[in-house]
Amino acid sequence: MIQKIVFFFEMRSFGVCAWWARKLGISSSKVRLGFIYSSFIALGSPLLLYLIMAWILEHKHYFKPNRKKRSTIWEL
Repeated sequence: MIQKIVFFFEMRSFGVCAWWARKLGISSSKVRLGFIYSSFIALGSPLLLYLIMAWILEHKHYFKPNRKKRSTIWEL
């Protein structure tokens, strides 16, 4: 039962920590530990922040502007 739960979360992980680690240039395990420690210190509020970031990463294609290459000035 517990293995099924762990497998579910491993397969559905959002990649928030990996994304932050790539942006900051550090190991993703350090970012994960930072989230865990901050969750204990701040009584779980970073968990809400993590879920918001996960939602944004899942739907980031809605936030990026659709930029097409224009070949001439008349296609404004």
